[in-house]
Amino acid sequence: MKNLLKILFIVVTVLTTYACSKKEGCTDPLATNFNPNAEEDDGQCIYAEKGCMDSRASNFNPHAITDDGSCIFPLVPGQPTPSPLQIPQIFSQSLPAPIIPINNPQTVEGVSLGRKLFFDPILSGDGTLACASCHSPEFSFTDNSQFSTGITLQQGDRNSMPIFNAAWNVDINSDAKFFWDGRANGLEDQALGPVVNPIEMNNTWINATASLQADSEYPSLFNAAFGTTIIDSSLVTMALAQFERTLISGNSRADLFFLGQGSLTSSELSGYDLFTTEFGGDCFHCHGFANEPLFTDNAFHNNGLDATFLDLGLGDITGNPADNGKFKTPSLRNLAYTAPYMHDGRFATLDEVIDHYSEGLVHSSTIDPLLKYVAQGGVQLNPTEKADLKAFLLSLSEPDFITNPDFQDPN
Repeated sequence: MKNLLKILFIVVTVLTTYACSKKEGCTDPLATNFNPNAEEDDGQCIYAEKGCMDSRASNFNPHAITDDGSCIFPLVPGQPTPSPLQIPQIFSQSLPAPIIPINNPQTVEGVSLGRKLFFDPILSGDGTLACASCHSPEFSFTDNSQFSTGITLQQGDRNSMPIFNAAWNVDINSDAKFFWDGRANGLEDQALGPVVNPIEMNNTWINATASLQADSEYPSLFNAAFGTTIIDSSLVTMALAQFERTLISGNSRADLFFLGQGSLTSSELSGYDLFTTEFGGDCFHCHGFANEPLFTDNAFHNNGLDATFLDLGLGDITGNPADNGKFKTPSLRNLAYTAPYMHDGRFATLDEVIDHYSEGLVHSSTIDPLLKYVAQGGVQLNPTEKADLKAFLLSLSEPDFITNPDFQDPN
């Protein structure tokens, strides 16, 4: 009997010791502190605020607060292949999820079709002008002319805007306005106008879609992307928008510095200090900083170019006199490739732009209140400060963006 009790005591002791020795930790693979060696969950799992929020995705994270565009969807036979945007680290850390319409998800087939359309002059009235004619990769998807020339050899009165980071084109009021004057609501809507503009592609959508329909390749490409061989303007603009959303620039030398993965020169660092202080260049109010890495607020401002307005800008769209002379804030990324500058391309060099904000500001009735030094003509930078500010601004340019093989002409 004593031996039996002794054996029972040993067994209970061993089992208790084993149970108490189970390694505790976070056992949820979705947690940032997941411990694959843990045998028992300790209730201390920590979850990232950002992740895939679509329950249809294989990497759905029910704990995510903000969708980061990383969803991975299982392949469905006969359906387009999902193609999540490749989001730079500095964007995923600092920005909300990209804006992708629920009725136009990114797919491999849609992006490929949009890319082909973007570089194909088939959309123009005489088959000579493509989207890329005025939005070339080598110039960060603008051109190097003050005003672009259409198929009738007429020129517009606005400088061609560069195209990148359009998936984050939203201002503080959640408005996604495109063009210098904000006349288009969304990327798909933006793509409608140039085809029918008489001084751009000078076509009709009926003629443009008929040309695509009669082409030997396009009907099958639209079928692969959208499940139909019947081509209309809506599907064309959806494909173009899918391609344009892939044009993401966020890996410049400055970005690497902000991430702690690279360095800037002493001049560039001084320029960044000037950029982010009211008593320096005072640029950050409209153009952001490291934690707002689009380097635009996507809003509309009168930046002191003229005392009176030949071009009303936003005011021409809203009809509100308080909006006269206001134009969309461009991003300061890729300035090395996007000259000339301003809505009318009046400044041929970056030096001229800096001179404008330093001593060339002009007062008018709708001047932006953020331009605190307009009474003095500007922020009054000395030559060294101008050189430093320019050096920092150029560090936001990304050579790999303009040479990315996925962004070049496939035709």
